[in-house]
Parts: sequence; C-alpha cells; structure tokens
Amino acid sequence: MSSNTAASVVDAPEASHGGHHDPVANKIGMWLFLFTEVLLFGALFIAFAVYLSIYRWDFQEASAHLDMPIGAANTAILLTSSLTMALAIAALSRANKKLALHLLVVTLLLAAAFLVLKSFEWGHKFSHDLYPRSATMELKAEGEQVFYGLYFTMTGLHALHVLLGGAAILFAMGLIWKDRIRPDRISFLENVGLYWHLVDLVWIFLFPLFYLIG
Repeated sequence: MSSNTAASVVDAPEASHGGHHDPVANKIGMWLFLFTEVLLFGALFIAFAVYLSIYRWDFQEASAHLDMPIGAANTAILLTSSLTMALAIAALSRANKKLALHLLVVTLLLAAAFLVLKSFEWGHKFSHDLYPRSATMELKAEGEQVFYGLYFTMTGLHALHVLLGGAAILFAMGLIWKDRIRPDRISFLENVGLYWHLVDLVWIFLFPLFYLIG
C-alpha cells in the first residue's frame, strides 16, 4: 500500500526539472487515489457497524477503557494540522515561501505529536496485556476481543497513513526549498494537502466510533 500511496501523492512532472505540467490531470489522479482510500476505510467502517450491532454491550464496555483524553487531544492536534497545511498552501500561492515552510514544519510537529500520543496509548494497552491473541485478551468476552481487534487494525492503519503523509510533506518541503514547487507550480503541494485532509477526516470518524460509544 505504501508504494501505491507514494506513487499517487507524488506529482511526477512537478517533481522533475522539466516536462509538461498538467495540474488538472494531476488533481484528477489524486482524487481517484483518494477514492480508493475512502473505499478502504469505508469497508472497515462498515465492518465496525456490523459488529457493533452484534456486540453492542461488549463494544461499549471495551470503549470505556480507552483513554478518551488522549483521543480528544489527538483530534485537536490533527484538526490544527489541517489548518496549518491549508495556511501553508495559501502562503505559497502568495509567494511567501518562508511562511509556507514554517507552517509545514508546524504541521510535521503536530503529526509527530499525534504519533507520540498514540504510541503512549498503545504502549499502555500492551503493558496491560491487552492486544489481540494475548492471554488476557483471550479471557475477555468475544465482543471485546472483536472491538480491540478492530481498534488496533484501524488506528494502526491510520497511523501508517499519518507517517506516509508526514513523509510526503517533508518531500514537498525539499521541493519548495529548491523552488521546484512555487506559486505557478503548486499542484504537488495541493495534492499533499488533500491527502493530509483525508487522513484528518478519517480520524474524525475513528474518534467517536472507538472512544465515545462507551
């Protein structure tokens, strides 16, 4: 999946020194890629809804043991990162390269903060032997086992997308520094922004599904 992500996010003509630049085609390609990501997470959301209808009480019991303050903090972090990403694109479109780079640095720091908090939360679960197929998990109700299986799968997949998005932002910063992304050739950064907004949007759905049903 990572190779497909990299290939779809990178705007090859804009990342090269020459060649024809077609921002419309680049944007269409990016939207098609994002559609496949929506299908991926959409299938997982549907699976969650089905199991929730079967194991409602077990899901609520398991959800009550998640760290809601960390989940809420991560929601605020990602929403803020979407703002800084949008502001970075706006700054570069106005030829303010320095401000754009500073805002992208802030976006990267927010992404890192999200991953650090998520690692603390996962670490807490592992320290209490709460992960799929652990001895403690095997003793829990079947619905709780399903809940934690979905929790680790969906939040883990999302964290992977945060990592890939951060790598794309870092790559875009290098291109901006070299003036290969500039106000008249900005579609690569816009595509990275679209990807980042999707990552944030997915978390907005994950947060209430896992943290608020309990």
